Amino acid sequence: ERERERERERERERERERERERERERERERESGRERERERDKERERERELSKL
Repeated sequence: ERERERERERERERERERERERERERERERESGRERERERDKERERERELSKL
């Protein structure tokens, strides 16, 4: 009985670990999304500068 309890505890621990991993993955996704946004903004800024010339 205690063995099954420990097994369930380990299972919950693995589940929490996977959840944290997914959270980190989403964070990296958001970071790279913002990075691409900044790149596009800089690109648009350059386009505007060039069109003024």
